Amino acid sequence: MTLRGSTAVVGVAESDLGQVAHGLTPLDLVGQATVRALADACIQKSEVDGLFTASSYYPMSGMDTAEYLGIRPSYIDGSTIGGSSFVSHLLHAAAAINAGVISTALIVYGSTQRSDGGRLVSPSKPNPFEAPYRARYPISMYAMATARHMHQYGTTREQLADVAVAARQWAQLNPVAFMRAPLTREEVLSARMISDPLTKLDCCLVTDGGGAVVLTSAQRARQLPGQPAFLLGVGEATSHRSISAMPDLTVTAAAESGGRAFEMAGLTPRDVDVIELYDAFTINPILFLEDLGFCAKGEGGAFVAEGQIAPGGKLPVNTNGGGLSYCHPGMYGIFTVIEAVRQLRGDCGARQIRGADVALAHGNGGVLSSQVTAIFGTETTL
Repeated sequence: MTLRGSTAVVGVAESDLGQVAHGLTPLDLVGQATVRALADACIQKSEVDGLFTASSYYPMSGMDTAEYLGIRPSYIDGSTIGGSSFVSHLLHAAAAINAGVISTALIVYGSTQRSDGGRLVSPSKPNPFEAPYRARYPISMYAMATARHMHQYGTTREQLADVAVAARQWAQLNPVAFMRAPLTREEVLSARMISDPLTKLDCCLVTDGGGAVVLTSAQRARQLPGQPAFLLGVGEATSHRSISAMPDLTVTAAAESGGRAFEMAGLTPRDVDVIELYDAFTINPILFLEDLGFCAKGEGGAFVAEGQIAPGGKLPVNTNGGGLSYCHPGMYGIFTVIEAVRQLRGDCGARQIRGADVALAHGNGGVLSSQVTAIFGTETTL
């Protein structure tokens, strides 16, 4: 509870997105995002004394990133737990700031996955117990969870398709989203099957992109010209690494990470105005909405159906278009934070949620393995 409201995000930015100029590297995109986020925060690069990053490209990502940016931080955290890493870094950075170890944290990520031909760069070796079945990593693992949810709770392919349609409708309001053309339920259902029951349009994009987040103490944040987004609560949890070790294919560790984040924040799901979820596949928002407490287990399909999480629906989810339509450069977690902060600052233009005071960002890593939940609030929530 001592972390509640003690730190705030004061700067966020993306790099170039989509398919970037030829020859740019992941670190170039980190550099772009960093320059833009520091300018957004009105903070000098020399003030950054904590660096938090993760990468599939650079095994020693902290040192590579510090060298490229030309900084000499007194604290580096390069812990990698997949796409949730950057939401997890919020907790680590807030703890370090609260302890007086650092004053200004920079959380960064960059990837050129699309320019690299869509190849998913991964340092992990195949699981010897799963490899004989020739599953397509990671989509077959998510397809298994989808099939189980459909079998156990009656979730339909139409409900899954509605997740993709809602994401596209939000993306149409986002000028930097990669896919903005209209999308129908029928187009999702009739798209090429990739791993039954998931079609191509049930799967996230493959793009280039990077992001940066600047976090500092709440006291310092109030002295800066911009509107801060205060970190109210954050929790992380890990249930497995390989899908064959997942205790229940329909229950993720978000049930634990969300509970921890809400407890720290002193809030409940009813207090949340806008939600940014890691939607690598259409099953993800359904599982996370259930596990985070926005609906009961098994009711996620009905909860997202018929535009209920789309613009004008009962609950705004993935207002930037998500990994399904906005961008997904290998790991997506940092973009949930960026959009959550922008919503609280009122910076989202046509997709802005009026009166948003509480925003939730949720990261997912591995194959539904690592889950991290962060809750942000405006000054009025403190």
